[in-house]
Amino acid sequence: MSIYSTLTPEQFDAIGQELDAIRNREIADLGEKDEKYIRNLIKRQRQLEVAGRGLLMVGFLPPAWLAGVACLSAAKILDNMEIGHNVMHGQYDWMGDKNISSRNFDWDNTCTNTAWKQTHNYEHHTYTNVLDKDHDIGYGILRMSDEQEWEPRFLLNPILAVILSTFFQHFVAVQSLKLEDYLIYKTKTKEELKAEFKPTWKKMRKQLVKDYLMFPALAGPFAPFVFAGNVAANLARNLWSSQVIFNGHFPEEVEQFPESVLQDESRGHWYVRQMLGSANFEGGRLMHIMSGNLSFQIEHHLFPDIPAHRYAKISPEVKAICEKYGLPYNTGSFMRQSLSVWKRIVKLSLPGKGKGSDKGLRGKVVSLMGESQSAVRKAA
Repeated sequence: MSIYSTLTPEQFDAIGQELDAIRNREIADLGEKDEKYIRNLIKRQRQLEVAGRGLLMVGFLPPAWLAGVACLSAAKILDNMEIGHNVMHGQYDWMGDKNISSRNFDWDNTCTNTAWKQTHNYEHHTYTNVLDKDHDIGYGILRMSDEQEWEPRFLLNPILAVILSTFFQHFVAVQSLKLEDYLIYKTKTKEELKAEFKPTWKKMRKQLVKDYLMFPALAGPFAPFVFAGNVAANLARNLWSSQVIFNGHFPEEVEQFPESVLQDESRGHWYVRQMLGSANFEGGRLMHIMSGNLSFQIEHHLFPDIPAHRYAKISPEVKAICEKYGLPYNTGSFMRQSLSVWKRIVKLSLPGKGKGSDKGLRGKVVSLMGESQSAVRKAA
């Protein structure tokens, strides 16, 4: 039974107040050190991109090509993870700089700013791990919950997960379209899909032209080396960012929730859901930066609008709150969390119930919503 079902209303309120106090303190402390951090990071990211694209231009020399791929991969990862993701959460809107604004920022990715903020900032962060509300549970492709009815196509769960990771930026770009509604469930018309796809295709086309036409053309006879280098850098970015995100949401111990928990959900309940529905992974400072500090996924879900470089300082306090109220603080090595994720992916490819996602559904529904045991058995 989940700890969620054993907490009293007073404990939920106390948790909410303690976490609100942390958030208010950090927001009040925003200033020069945060501005210096993001500006220096953007500067380093641009230097890496210039170096990477320059080295790929002389890619006929193998060491230069490898160095170019490494630099460009790092630049794309930094742009997407520690800069783009966090800027579009509004973590630096207080600076008043239109170039570092959640409204205006345009990242090196095929997903539009608008679509990302809708599917990620609003849907995912509001309804974190709530079945049928959070589209990030499986992205409409994978079976990541045993509460989801099994279909024969889910036998391909591991293969589909590899494809999703390989082309992650493109799947993220079309996520807001909810293609399964057109391709599988037939609840969306072709005309509706075409209208929704127009801005997405414009952004995808821009990125494809830049990486696979413009920069190779600038290299003249060395175009194939630049083309291949861009493919490799995009692949590295996709594989890394997808695994970082998977590790923060899909380890077996991470809980998922029925839609009924949203009824009359208090601030304290929301905070607890974020902690139970997220996981961290451990590493050094470089690991945290390259993951966009989503290695502190628990802290990010609690405080998505606080600059992510502050999560390392906040995490001991969050862990202490978890210990105080008997809540799990799910953390482990990158490899441990990755293995747990892929174990879940394989397990849920088969018919029947898995072992992670229903861990606390019954207890939560009984405690919070007062449903009968027979209804709980039916939901489970």
